[in-house]
Amino acid sequence: MRSISVQSNTIAERAAQALFRPFSVGSLTVPNRIVMAPMTREFSPGGVPGADVADYYARRAAGGTGLIVTEGTYVDHPSAGLSDRVPRFHGEESLAGWAAVAEAVHREGGRIVPQLWHVGMARSAGAPPFPDAPPVGPSGIGLDGSESGHALTQSDLDDLVAAFAAAAAAAERIGFDGIELHGAHGYLIDQFLWEGTNRRSDAYGGDPVARTRFAAEIVAACRSAVSADFPILFRTSQWKMGNYDARLATTPEALEAILAPLAAAGVDVFHSSTRRYWLPEFEGSDLNLAGWTKKLTGKSVITVGSVGLDNEFTAAFRGEAAGVSDIRPLLDRLERDEFDLVAVGRALIADPEWAAKIRDGRAGDLAPFSPALLGSLR
Repeated sequence: MRSISVQSNTIAERAAQALFRPFSVGSLTVPNRIVMAPMTREFSPGGVPGADVADYYARRAAGGTGLIVTEGTYVDHPSAGLSDRVPRFHGEESLAGWAAVAEAVHREGGRIVPQLWHVGMARSAGAPPFPDAPPVGPSGIGLDGSESGHALTQSDLDDLVAAFAAAAAAAERIGFDGIELHGAHGYLIDQFLWEGTNRRSDAYGGDPVARTRFAAEIVAACRSAVSADFPILFRTSQWKMGNYDARLATTPEALEAILAPLAAAGVDVFHSSTRRYWLPEFEGSDLNLAGWTKKLTGKSVITVGSVGLDNEFTAAFRGEAAGVSDIRPLLDRLERDEFDLVAVGRALIADPEWAAKIRDGRAGDLAPFSPALLGSLR
């Protein structure tokens, strides 16, 4: 037991230096480098987050998490969603619910940004919350290659850009600390970035830079809709839901071609989503996706991918639990400034006090993750 205690104290000392430093970008100052990753929960009937949702996020802030990125929340477009229990970021009732969430997190000393989301071609025809709305995307092509939806017109694109900008303005108005745009995992914005779903021959399709145009227009519109120092986060990934081998970029040069227009449009922080944060992204370097993103753009970055657990999130879909893992490899990378912040997902569902336990040398008390927790709002 003595060796475990000594090890925990050593981790706590390193964590105090690496994980528990303040971080600032624009008007946002986060008390530490720990971020709650966005995780869809479907506990908002009618798209309205209630007091239980506010308690859920506030509990993580009270447990020491510095920055909360909310679950994906739908922008104001009929095809944005695929569930009536996922929260929306439009409408008086939903925004009032979100204002209460932000206030609850702030009371506990945390900071919070909403993740603004449109699922695009991931939507099934006839799904709620608006059954008559078709699946939409850059070319009407699903992640499986099927032509199963509506290819967006210029008028459609203009409406979508305006919907994201309106949500950004609402976030600032009701007291959030920034926004995150969901540009990852094969959802609408990512469908434009990825050549597998973007077959357009106009200005929004073709080479990697052209494929970023829609995303860059959204970023620029959001930047114009909020204060100059109101932070904009942007989530990216190589993988797509159901297609974990997909890649936006096979070389650093190709990745830079995608990221540079987004940075120029106004992204302050990139949130680089991987399934395993410790894996190198390209041959010849140990840098992960976040590390390469920081190197190529000069922007601050968040890393994510099975932090604190011994298997990746797809195991939860198979009903598999995850044990607690050593965070020393994470600290090694953070101490080298490979990335700036660390997003924690399932480990924070399992243990709302994850951050405080790491900080206080109580790593031995961390709770493992069970898939059963996904069905409870705790």
